[in-house]
Amino acid sequence: METFNFLSIRYNKEEKKLEILDQRKLPDIEEWLLVNDPSDMITYIKQLSVRGAPLIGVGASMSLYNHVLLNESKLTKEDITRISMELRESRPTAVNLMYSIDEMMQVKQAEDKRDLSAENLGRIAMSIIKNEVEMCRKMSEFGASLIQHGESILTHCNTGSVATVGAGTALGVIREAHKQGKNIHVYVDETRPLLQGGRLTTYELEREGIPYTLICDNMAATLMRSGKIQRVLVGADRICRNGDFANKIGTYGVSVLAHHHNVPFHAVAPMSTVDIKCETGEDIPIEERSSSEVQGASGAFGTVRWAPKNSKTFNPAFDVTPMNLVTSLILDIGIIDKNNLDKLK
Repeated sequence: METFNFLSIRYNKEEKKLEILDQRKLPDIEEWLLVNDPSDMITYIKQLSVRGAPLIGVGASMSLYNHVLLNESKLTKEDITRISMELRESRPTAVNLMYSIDEMMQVKQAEDKRDLSAENLGRIAMSIIKNEVEMCRKMSEFGASLIQHGESILTHCNTGSVATVGAGTALGVIREAHKQGKNIHVYVDETRPLLQGGRLTTYELEREGIPYTLICDNMAATLMRSGKIQRVLVGADRICRNGDFANKIGTYGVSVLAHHHNVPFHAVAPMSTVDIKCETGEDIPIEERSSSEVQGASGAFGTVRWAPKNSKTFNPAFDVTPMNLVTSLILDIGIIDKNNLDKLK
């Protein structure tokens, strides 16, 4: 294992110290949370201090490794297996989490062949991290090749370096296009109910000096109708074999608007987001979250409630966009459309 320091997660090899950036406090407060053991990481994942499908997978893997490193003499293989399953089940939709934990636990190998030593788990965790960084680089380059000079791009939720350990997925494409001097402008959906666009994407774009305009989610249709959006880039938390994908709630609505207004719509994700066991979007489990997230808002500004405390709510964290509304999937293996979906397998 090596010492690393990304925007969203960092590890000190000498101190055996793992920390994550508390995304709930952004953009105004940059506060790092210490991960003492996997139960801390599970809490941070569930409360969205850690979010973004690739980052969740990396965070869970690192917490498992560091826990074994610190407690190797006390842990049995059964203990490590139990802890890995608790991490694996901390969020149900983002398949990167399952993928990363399965890699750590070497599920493709026979039970008696699995090496669960700290040394080996550290090698696997570092490999996962390096692969995610490289996948972000490749996605960014493939996606930027589609961007035309002067385009205005709509994005939803947050898909950058606070959601990954690399340049990001959809936001990585935007970064690369900006770096290439394509004179782009980004329209940022605020992304209710947790405002990941308003709090996190704007935070990253501000740091990078990329021109942007923040909008409420319900303003996208007006912008498309007036011809101010030339392309939509979003992330994905799970992609099915037929190209359907789950992403932050509201993505499906954006895809419908883009389809109606003939605006190219792309999902950007690494191959670790593809679930080849999942046939269609109907098979994706959708997490439902607390009513309080819809009844008000919370962040670095504090907590505000505007609805009655006992009001009934509907709060799915994700929705599913069918492939027939998608122009293409931008993956680290290339650009996938309806005509070459077999590459997902």
